[in-house]
Amino acid sequence: MSILINAYQNVPTGFRKVLYFHWPLALLLTAVSCIGFLMLFSVSGGNFDQWAKPQIIRFCIGFVAMIIIGFTPISIWRNISIPTYIISLALLLYVEYFGVTGKGAQRWIDLGFIKLQPSELMKIALVMVIALYYDWLDSEKISKPLWLFPPLLLTALPMALILNQPDLGTAILLGSGAAVVMLLAGVSLWYFLAGVSTIFGLIYFVIWSKGTNFQILKNYQYRRIETFLDPSSDPLGSGYHITQSKIALGSGGFSGRGYMQGTQSRLNFLPEKHTDFIFTTLAEEFGFVGGITLLTLYIMIILCCYLTAMQNHNRFGALLTLGVAATFFFYFCVNMLMVMGLAPIVGVPLPLVSYGGSAMLVLLGAFGLVQSAHIHRTR
Repeated sequence: MSILINAYQNVPTGFRKVLYFHWPLALLLTAVSCIGFLMLFSVSGGNFDQWAKPQIIRFCIGFVAMIIIGFTPISIWRNISIPTYIISLALLLYVEYFGVTGKGAQRWIDLGFIKLQPSELMKIALVMVIALYYDWLDSEKISKPLWLFPPLLLTALPMALILNQPDLGTAILLGSGAAVVMLLAGVSLWYFLAGVSTIFGLIYFVIWSKGTNFQILKNYQYRRIETFLDPSSDPLGSGYHITQSKIALGSGGFSGRGYMQGTQSRLNFLPEKHTDFIFTTLAEEFGFVGGITLLTLYIMIILCCYLTAMQNHNRFGALLTLGVAATFFFYFCVNMLMVMGLAPIVGVPLPLVSYGGSAMLVLLGAFGLVQSAHIHRTR
């Protein structure tokens, strides 16, 4: 045994990091992304260059970034959590006045080679800064009302800017991810029960404000709520998306119609088939089997994050890992519920599967932080 220990101690530090790298997590992320490449090739009608090729390039860049971020000590990411949050907030402010508008929303910064969506970056920056806050805060202060104000303010500022873009889905994901980190840090459950009650009250107020001088949501957002409650009320208008989505889901059956044989996507009945509604294409072509396979891969990713967080004696690293896992969970959970008609359509992409540069790169960067926490955890 002493010979093995001595041999291990003689292994260069860089090679040790390769050994510590969470390879099962990396393989799971690659498997999900490959499903995305296949589906993007399918919805483009066999045109590799349209969506699949750019997505593969972004994945390769993101995967390299994940490795680099993972090999960087977690202490460095802890130290730059506040600057990362400030930069993300500044980018959201920039979008407010100079952002690129698309499909009625002003959410992007055009960098030439990619359109950056700062709200995607803020999802991770917020998790980082709240994990830092509760790593710094003494345990006896965690549930004191005064010490709840800083994380609530840190969450409210970007949420307000994102809601104004408008992007209700991302704002919901942002708040949900922050709430999970606070709960896992030890904030009393009673605060969350009070918060849920307040949210229901706000939902009632938002619905009641429709048509008044102080209407809170945009008209199209109200139509999404009405469509969610009764899609058949306007099947060719605001209910078209979810109606076609349900048709595609139902036509897939147990094993699907076959790869590139989905009629809803091939005949362009299904809108946003390469982004928000790509899961319906997967379900139509591969049926229940394909859908449950993807869901299983997602759950395995969450499980990997949970297990490594439980083994981590670094509080910041553990909270950061669980925060990233929670954000990832809300990503695919909201998207799947949305396309099945169990939640309002809020424009949330399917992680690592839907077409999109910012979401792909930021997610892989976030899992790079998980890798960093895993590699540099106290052993």
